[in-house]
Amino acid sequence: MDFLFHTWHWSITGFLIAVIMLTLNYFGKVFGMSSNLRTLCTMAGADKFADFFRFDVKSQYWNLMVIFGAMLGGFVAVHFMSDPSNVSLNPQTLIQIQAMGIDAPNGKLLPDTIFGNTIFQSPKMIFLLLFGGILIGFGSRYAGGCTSGHAIAGMSNLQRQSLKAVIGFFVGGLLMTHFIFPLIF
Repeated sequence: MDFLFHTWHWSITGFLIAVIMLTLNYFGKVFGMSSNLRTLCTMAGADKFADFFRFDVKSQYWNLMVIFGAMLGGFVAVHFMSDPSNVSLNPQTLIQIQAMGIDAPNGKLLPDTIFGNTIFQSPKMIFLLLFGGILIGFGSRYAGGCTSGHAIAGMSNLQRQSLKAVIGFFVGGLLMTHFIFPLIF
């Protein structure tokens, strides 16, 4: 029973993701988080203003469960499966993030400097959140899906455009981590 309350090994979660993907493929469904935003916007009436939102929204109701599952899973992971001994960072990484003024996670999954409620007191951080959200929304629309859709669903179906998108995601992540992020902090 102790197994249920610690972070699961990647091989277990990877296997579970594969089972879910095979099940979705069997039923002819496509997984992706960004498609839920389109569904929610259509439900809110965006179909009256843009052709992109004109589709059979009822066919995507099942995918809204992905949002619920992600929120529930995140809550369970943070509140019941977080084991401080599972979070260990390379000492050089700790030195680098502390030089940028970011606190060490100290057993937490995320540092408070970036992910705590205090960020809402900083106009700079609010701007970065809004700007980053717009970039993510535009990027996922431009790429025809988000990281989860391309990396999990598209790659498992051997789609060439997903391979290109995932390569772009990794290159963008490396550029952000090594060049842009240090300039921001």
